[in-house]
Amino acid sequence: MAKVKTTWFCQNCGTQHSKWQGQCLTCKEWNTLVEEVVQKEVKKSWESAVEEVPLSRKRAPQSQLISQINAAESPRMDTTNAEFNRVLGGGLVPGSITLLGGEPGIGKSTLLLQVCLNLPYKTLYVSGEESAQQIKMRADRIKKDAVNCYILTETKTQNIFRQITEVQPDVLIIDSIQTLQTDHIESSPGSVSQIRECTSELIKFAKETNTPVLLIGHITKDGNIAGPKILEHMVDTVLQFEGDRNHTYRILRALKNRFGSTHEIGIYEMLAHGLREVVNPSEILISQRGATLSGTAIAATMEGMRPLMIEVQALVSTAVYGTPQRSATGYNLKRLNMILAVLEKRAGFKLGQKDVFLNITGGITVDDPAIDLAVVAAILSSNFDIELSSQHCFSAEVGLGGEIRPVSRMEQRVNEVAKLGFEKVFIAPGKQSFKNIGTEIQAFSKIEDLVRYLFA
Repeated sequence: MAKVKTTWFCQNCGTQHSKWQGQCLTCKEWNTLVEEVVQKEVKKSWESAVEEVPLSRKRAPQSQLISQINAAESPRMDTTNAEFNRVLGGGLVPGSITLLGGEPGIGKSTLLLQVCLNLPYKTLYVSGEESAQQIKMRADRIKKDAVNCYILTETKTQNIFRQITEVQPDVLIIDSIQTLQTDHIESSPGSVSQIRECTSELIKFAKETNTPVLLIGHITKDGNIAGPKILEHMVDTVLQFEGDRNHTYRILRALKNRFGSTHEIGIYEMLAHGLREVVNPSEILISQRGATLSGTAIAATMEGMRPLMIEVQALVSTAVYGTPQRSATGYNLKRLNMILAVLEKRAGFKLGQKDVFLNITGGITVDDPAIDLAVVAAILSSNFDIELSSQHCFSAEVGLGGEIRPVSRMEQRVNEVAKLGFEKVFIAPGKQSFKNIGTEIQAFSKIEDLVRYLFA
């Protein structure tokens, strides 16, 4: 046995240091170095756990002329989940590594187990957090007649690879990467070195056997995936599963995708029997378009490449205390303060001594500047206590000069508005022309003109 030595790893960026020091030299964070025991020996591949290695896997890669490389796209594996396929770019790519992160209890394990149960391929679901009985109870709620799914409760990678050689799965799912450990490193599970080494073994396995691997990763309190940042650089795709646990809707978005676009999102609804795919995202608001109240406006936004109708709620009231409150849920608070300043400076509304509360319904977070006009309309509607029609929709950006600015992909937004049966849509003037949409278009260049039209 080789000599055992200790090294110091930064828990923030994963940089290795020979001795302890107060500040990491790479990321400049303080008090992040943790001592870990490292086994100084020759690194073994994932195949060391297997007695016989196929000759096809021992073949060394050779250099090729770029003109001789086949550029045809490799066939993707259909997950039978339309929203999941959309975010991945069409399905699972053979040999790819996908990392799924999200807050505790948001539904990461439920999503991948549901995908696993519906896959038409032989799948191995490895769990280091739950027992087989717990997974079985959850699987019965989702789908009872699954025949291609194998369950393994194990944390040591060597034992996992032995099971892989016996089962020969087409897809591998790991829940979660922070629970795995390898014999090649003598540190505890979840440490920087363990996460990096286990991920490296899984990547080698995926690339050499052309098997797609799906990893579940926990996140920190800051919203970043726990472990070294290099983990996100090593994998091919990084997915973020987000939403409010108090609401039923969940959003799956791609933060990194080597095989597709990062603009696509998937929307799910959490139900008792699993996650339901929301094919038409605007249905989140359609059921709430009955009675109208003051301070409510509907905006046409874009989540990824999909148009989405969202409801913006605002409440303006007289400040009880000396300092007025500003609160925003699902919207950037700094942008709300900017819009309030524009309304006071450019439009003459005295909102400096009033409390303003803003909420985006559905428990989703929106950063599209196109909802600025809906925010303005909702705030003024609550301030005047005048209801806005539920058949009106807003989609434009508001500038610091009080001007209403156009936004991108306006044609898609207007077509979605027309499809849902809205009577009017308020936008910024532009060069685009809309024909035969059945919805009246009102274009304004200044906030004052819009206010005069809505509240005069």
